[in-house]
Amino acid sequence: MFLIRFLPRPNTMPKMRTSRPRIMIPISETRGIQRSYDTRRPSEDGDVTISRAAGSLTFPARFMLVAAMNPCPCGYYGDPKRQCRCSPGQIERYRQRISGPLLDRIDLHVEVPLVDFRELSSDTKGGESSAIIRERVRQARDVQTSRFKGKTVITNSAMGTRLVREHCKLQTEAAAYLEQAMEQLNFSARAHDRILKVSRTLADLGGSGDIRTQDILEAIQYRSLDRTLFS
Repeated sequence: MFLIRFLPRPNTMPKMRTSRPRIMIPISETRGIQRSYDTRRPSEDGDVTISRAAGSLTFPARFMLVAAMNPCPCGYYGDPKRQCRCSPGQIERYRQRISGPLLDRIDLHVEVPLVDFRELSSDTKGGESSAIIRERVRQARDVQTSRFKGKTVITNSAMGTRLVREHCKLQTEAAAYLEQAMEQLNFSARAHDRILKVSRTLADLGGSGDIRTQDILEAIQYRSLDRTLFS
């Protein structure tokens, strides 16, 4: 990624200072998300164009965006133990701070419930170890490296429409589920392609050469905010 510094003279070109490539940008709460509308093009195209009087320059700007927000101003909407103090109007105004176009460009929407005290204080370790997960991710990345050999992209997330059509073909049952979701949940065309790319990655992580029905269903579940905020 590149950090841009403008000089005071209006007729000069922008100068640049290099930062680490493919950095992660965390944004907490909707005020930060609201200020991040300008990340829409860089998050999709992987570059940013800076224009000055003397001309324009385009720089690589691929990054990972991680954004977090409460479900409402008080933070307790949907909580099974504490009652939300917000009015419906307050909740609606709060959620409208994040735009549909920006949300469209976020691949994974995950709702995180309150963690029970017993789980926080327990010494029992559940789930897979980091080493096992790391190895599965490494194998999936090897598959993608082979898949895109000789092409300009190296991961599923960077696929354009043509590559999505080439590498994300669905079996009849999986295609039927996706069609039903598109019609009932009013997903956008951009969300459609992101569902396919996520399902392709889920299949890679599962060691499957084909996108399975379970991969499509899981990828659809990762569009949860499309359903709750804008349905």
